[in-house]
Amino acid sequence: MTPKKNYMIIATISVLVILIALVFVFEQNDTQNTDNSLSIEEQNNVDIYDNDAEIKNEIFIKGSDTILPVSIAESEAFMKLNSQDEVIVIGGGSSLGIASFIEGEIEIAMASRKIKDSEIESAMEKGINPVETVIGWDGIAVIVNKKNTFDSLTIEQLKKIYTGEVSNWKELGGEDEEIEVLVRDTSSGTYAFFKEHVLEDEEYTSEAVTEPNTEAIVETVASDSSAIGYIGLAYADSSVKMLGLETTEGTFHPEQESILKGEYPLARPLQYYTDGEPDGEVGDYIDFVLSDLGQSIIKEIGYLPIN
Repeated sequence: MTPKKNYMIIATISVLVILIALVFVFEQNDTQNTDNSLSIEEQNNVDIYDNDAEIKNEIFIKGSDTILPVSIAESEAFMKLNSQDEVIVIGGGSSLGIASFIEGEIEIAMASRKIKDSEIESAMEKGINPVETVIGWDGIAVIVNKKNTFDSLTIEQLKKIYTGEVSNWKELGGEDEEIEVLVRDTSSGTYAFFKEHVLEDEEYTSEAVTEPNTEAIVETVASDSSAIGYIGLAYADSSVKMLGLETTEGTFHPEQESILKGEYPLARPLQYYTDGEPDGEVGDYIDFVLSDLGQSIIKEIGYLPIN
């Protein structure tokens, strides 16, 4: 074989080797690129999730069912302006909210009654300093069925009904019907406030029917001509009749003027409790509730702003 032919064979083999090597390299790069793009995509998804989780500041609020609709509306408006914060609102009653607050489980307790001295003592023992912020005003409305002939009652008459001393509407000059007495559960701030200010801390009648929430009281009164109940002002609607309350100064209804003037006997503040003066995201939230916008939300819900 001539040198020229040898050279041609060697050259051909070299070209084939180079081509095979190039194909191998391209395949390896393509595989690596595919793997890298998948891992980057997966990593990006993890990063997005982690970053989102890092910027969420959770605020837990729990307690009064009376304040519940206020806090839900306030939290939704607040989160629209503060996307880094998440506000979780739970009802259950003032006592339950305060108990969770004392245990350090929540940042804000909603209460439609004042915190008790015993509760303050328990909180202080756990290193928690309850600070009260009044966010609005309410008037407890006494409601009856729209067929009921009464338009008003005295506090003394209410007391007799709720202690069981009076059990039939005819005893007060009304129809001959046994009175269906409706109350909230014992964890309710409204239950405690009504017991203190109407019953003067005497016991509710054993015949009283305990309703799980305010909506249930409204529904029962609307459908039962003999029923009577008490609710936060924001829950009153046209399906029931709100009674006036008679005092030595006159008869007053749960309306803005009489509540703010202190004329309505069952006016009360609505309050938040925090551990110390509210600061950080909790302070930002409460500042929002006390702002013009926050107070307008309270008014829209059906309660009264603080100013």
